[in-house]
Amino acid sequence: MTVHFIGAGPGAPDLLTLRGRDLIATCPVCLYAGSLVPEAILDHCPPGARIVNTAPLDLDAIVAECRAAHDAGHDVARLHSGDLSVWSAMGEQLRRLRAEGIPVSVTPGVPSFAAAAAALGTELTLPGLAQSVVLTRTPGRASSMPEGESLANFAATGATLAIHLSIHNLGTVVADLTPHYGADCPVAIVYRASWPEQQILRGTLATIQNAMPDDIERTALILVGPALGGEGFDESCLYAPDYDRRFRPQRATGGHDGD
Repeated sequence: MTVHFIGAGPGAPDLLTLRGRDLIATCPVCLYAGSLVPEAILDHCPPGARIVNTAPLDLDAIVAECRAAHDAGHDVARLHSGDLSVWSAMGEQLRRLRAEGIPVSVTPGVPSFAAAAAALGTELTLPGLAQSVVLTRTPGRASSMPEGESLANFAATGATLAIHLSIHNLGTVVADLTPHYGADCPVAIVYRASWPEQQILRGTLATIQNAMPDDIERTALILVGPALGGEGFDESCLYAPDYDRRFRPQRATGGHDGD
């Protein structure tokens, strides 16, 4: 018996890995975060599966469900939105389950920042503008931020910032980032990336607050950085005609210079 932690993706039911789909289909128990995981993904559960929405449950109750399935010899599909490596609360569940000797596995999912970038039709790492993407958030009720992990510190690098769980702090985000990126820096906000109700808002650090509708209060990702403008970047050397690379060599190999 194994508890399979599965990244259920950003929202669209078909943005689910084949491995995740196949695991769900084999598990007689499915625990899913009902506030964020679309119910259409539950269609992959086998007939008669025990399906539990964990949104109203605390950690003890979730672990108890896994323990009961373990005692019955049933595999569990534990579904979380996006990818499990960031802000999934998987770590605390893994710690509890491992302490009890319950086997676990982890299957990655499509993260929300990737779905947001796809919705925008943009690359977040453009040569000459940004070659790093920082996934971060602002402090909230559930989690504080470690010392040093401030927006100002990350902004000082000039990287593209993907700011999660922070749409309610948009004013603070703008105030913290404007001194580093400038008021004209491009900003994009993607609400419910890949869901049917997806919305995209574009602007700059100077204008984005005024563009925000009052009804977007959660499940929106803030992207900030020069790469969001999609202009003024260099072409990559990767496809340059004179770039010597393994699969497109510019000179014969095995000889000597001057041959």
